[in-house]
Amino acid sequence: MTDQAQTIDMQAPAFRADPYPFYARMRREMPVFKTHIPGFGRDAYVITRYDDIAAALKNPALSSDMMRGRSVGGWSRFVPRSFRVMAKTMVTMDDPDHARLRNLVHKGFTPAMVERMTSRVHEITNELLAKMEGKQTVDLLNEFALPLPMAVISEMLGVPENQRAKFRHFMLHLLDGPPPSIWRLISGMRNNMRMINYLDGLINLRRREPDGGLITALVSVEQSGDRLTQDELIGMVFVLLLAGHETTVNLLGNGVLALMDDRAQLDKLRANPNLIKTAIEELLRFTNPVQHSIIRTATADLEIDGTKIAAGERVVLMLAAGNRDETVFPNAESLDVARESNRHLAFGLGIHFCLGAPLARMEGSIALNALLSKYPDITLAIPRDKVKWRPNSLLRGLAELPVRLGASSKEKARAA
Repeated sequence: MTDQAQTIDMQAPAFRADPYPFYARMRREMPVFKTHIPGFGRDAYVITRYDDIAAALKNPALSSDMMRGRSVGGWSRFVPRSFRVMAKTMVTMDDPDHARLRNLVHKGFTPAMVERMTSRVHEITNELLAKMEGKQTVDLLNEFALPLPMAVISEMLGVPENQRAKFRHFMLHLLDGPPPSIWRLISGMRNNMRMINYLDGLINLRRREPDGGLITALVSVEQSGDRLTQDELIGMVFVLLLAGHETTVNLLGNGVLALMDDRAQLDKLRANPNLIKTAIEELLRFTNPVQHSIIRTATADLEIDGTKIAAGERVVLMLAAGNRDETVFPNAESLDVARESNRHLAFGLGIHFCLGAPLARMEGSIALNALLSKYPDITLAIPRDKVKWRPNSLLRGLAELPVRLGASSKEKARAA
C-alpha cells in the first residue's frame, strides 16, 4: 500500500533460485509497490496478491500495448523495425486489434485440434524416451522437455525440421541475453533483424510451397483480403512459435524438478497416473513457467489495494506471487498433485488468456506420465544448489536439468 520505490534484480541468481520468500513478504507487507526492475526501462508498480492480479488481468484500463505512451511527437517513427515488429503482436495489443489477430489463429488451438495432435505427441514422446535408453545420466531439459513441444508446434505451423534449431538460437539470445547495456541494445537489434529475416523466409516458403500448417493458413487469410500485413504475419508466427513451446518446456523442466524435490508427491503420481490432470494444474501453479504478465500501462488513474496508480504508469502483474497466495490456495507453499479447485493464474485471464493452454496441458500430461512410468527412480544428478536457472525475468525455466534415470520399468521387471 505504498509507492516507495526500490530495486528488484529479478535476474540475480539468488532471486532466480527461489523468489517465493520475497513474494510472500510482499503479499503481507507491500502488496502493491513501485520498483525499478533492471531491463524494464522505467519504474513499474508490481501487484502480488491473487485477487488484485485477477481483477487487473481483466481490467481494460490496463493496456497491453507496448507502444502506448511512446508515440508522442511521432517518436514511434524512429523505432527500428527490428523492435517494432516484435512490439506489435497479438500479446502486446488491445482490442479490437488483438481480437482481430486472435480470431485469425484461434481455430488452430481448439480442443478438436488438440485431440488430433494427441497421437502425434505420444509418438514424439516415445521416440525421445527411446533415445535415452541405455544412458545413466541425461540433460532432461535438452533431451526431452525442449524437443517435444518444439517439434509439436513446429509441425503445427509447418516449420521444416532443419530450421527449428535456428529459431531456438534466436530465442535464447532474445530472452536470455546479457544484462541491459548499449551493447545489449546493438546486439539485440542485430539478433532481432536476423530473426525477422528468418521468419520472412518461413512465410515466403509457405507462399511457394503451401502445406496444411498454420503459417499457410495465415498466408491464405492475408491473400483473401484481410488486412494482415507482412509485419503482422511475422509477429504472429513469432508469438506462436515462442508461446507454443516455452511454457511447456518450463512446465516439464520445473515440474520434474519439483517432483524430485518432493519424492512423496512423485511416488503418489507415479502410483496413480489418473491424477495427471490435477498434477499438471498444480505444477503450473507451484512452479510458474511464466513469472509475470506482459507489462501493462494504466490508461486512467487507478487504485489497487489502496495504492493510487496514475495514468501512464507501468504495471507488472506478478502471476507467480498470486499463485502462492495462501488466502486462495490452502498450504500454498506445498506441492499437492491431488489439489482440487485449482484456480491458478499460470495462463492468465481475460482477453489474453493463453491460446495454447489446451495444447500445453495435453503435452505435459502425456510427457510426464510417460517419463515417470518408464523411469520411476529418476533423481537429480547434481546437488540441488547447483541447479542453474535461465536469466530471464518473464519466464521461469531451467538452463539444464541433469538427472540420473535409474533402471527403466522394463529393466526392473526383467530383474524381478
